[in-house]
Amino acid sequence: MALLSPQLQRFLLTKLHYNSNFKTTTTRNNNSYNHLGTSTSARPKSQCCSAIAIDAPSSFTDVAGIRWGSSCLQGAREEMEDDVIIRSDGLDAFSFAAVFDGHGGFSAVKFLRDELYKECVAALQGGLLLSGKDFTTIRKALREAFENADAKLIEWLVNNGDDESGSTATVVLVGKDMLFVSHVGDSSVVLSRSGKAEVLTDSHRPYGSNKASLQEIKRIREAGGWIVNGRICGDISLSRAFGDVRFKTKKNEMLKKGFEEGRWSEKFIARVQFNGDLIIASPDTFEVALGADAEFILLASDGLWDYMNSSDAIKFVRNQLRQHGDVQLACEALAGAALDRRSQDNVSIVIADLGRTNWQNMPLQQENVVYELGQALATIGIVSLGIWMSSLLSA
Repeated sequence: MALLSPQLQRFLLTKLHYNSNFKTTTTRNNNSYNHLGTSTSARPKSQCCSAIAIDAPSSFTDVAGIRWGSSCLQGAREEMEDDVIIRSDGLDAFSFAAVFDGHGGFSAVKFLRDELYKECVAALQGGLLLSGKDFTTIRKALREAFENADAKLIEWLVNNGDDESGSTATVVLVGKDMLFVSHVGDSSVVLSRSGKAEVLTDSHRPYGSNKASLQEIKRIREAGGWIVNGRICGDISLSRAFGDVRFKTKKNEMLKKGFEEGRWSEKFIARVQFNGDLIIASPDTFEVALGADAEFILLASDGLWDYMNSSDAIKFVRNQLRQHGDVQLACEALAGAALDRRSQDNVSIVIADLGRTNWQNMPLQQENVVYELGQALATIGIVSLGIWMSSLLSA
C-alpha cells in the first residue's frame, strides 16, 4: 500500500482530532502557541490580548518568522461581542487568523470561533489545496466552509430558542509568499507594503455608492428585500453575516412580527415575495502575493476603521514597531488609540508581522506638517465661506 503524504496524514489526524469534540485549550503543545487572556491596561472596559510568536518550523507549521499580536477592547457597547482566533496548526505551511464582530449577542461568535476554523481545515484538506495554489479550487473550498459553518450555526441557534445573534468573519491564511483572504461583513484587512496601505477587502453593507455596496443592494432587492435608511428592512446595516436567522430561514416570521408591532401594514407584507436570503454568508475571497516589500498584515473590526483610516493605522503600527519592535504592544496601542478617538464600538485587532523588516533601522514616519497645515487652512476657509454666505442669505 502506498504511503500517505505528510500533508494528507496531518489532514486525516486533524479530522480525527476534531471529531472527538475538539476544544481550543489555553496552552498547546511545544510546537504551537500560548493564548494569554491577561489584561495589561487600566481601562475599565473588558479586553483580551495575546501575543503569538512562530519563529521556527515544526510538525504543525512551516510558516517561519511570523510574529502575531491580537487585542480586543470593549468600547461603549453594553456587551463585548467580538473575538479573535490565531492558529498555527492544521493547515500545512499556512497560519489561520480571524476576527469576528458579533451583534445581537455573543452566541454566534462563540459558536463560530472554533467551527469556522474546523470547516476551513476540512474544506482545504489540511492545507493541501493551499499548497496546490489553484485559486479557483481554493475559493470554492472556502465558500463551502463558510456556508457549512453558517448552516450549522443556524441550526444551533434555532434549537436554542429565539436567539437572533449574528456575526461577521474575516479570515486570513498566511503562507511564506502568499496570502488568502476570505471575508464576510465589515471588518477589513490592510497590507503594509513599504509603508503604503493596501486595502484588501470591501465592506458588505447595504448602503453607499461604491461598486461593492451597489452589488449588495441589488442582490437584496432581487431576493425580495428592501432597504430603509441604509438598513435591510429598516433593521440591520450589514448585508453579509453568519447567523441572523430572521433574514434567512425565518423571513416570514420576521414579516409577521413586524406587522404585529405596527411597523408594516397587512397590505404591504402581502406584496412581499422573498426569492432568497436577505443576508448571506458567502465570502469574497482574494489571493495576494507577499513580495519582499510586504511588511505586516493588519486585520481589524470596524470599531477601528470607522475612526481611523487605513493609512493612519499603517503609519501608527510602523512607528510602534520602530520604537520597540513588539507586535503585541503595537496591537494593544492601536486598539487603545481607536478608543481614544471616541470609538463607540468594540475594537478587535490582529497583526501579523511577516518578519521581513528590520524595524530597528527603520526611521520614524514624520507627519507632513505643510500638508496638514494646508488641510487645516482649507477647512477653516470653507467653514468661513459657509458662515459668510449664510449671513448674506439671512440678511
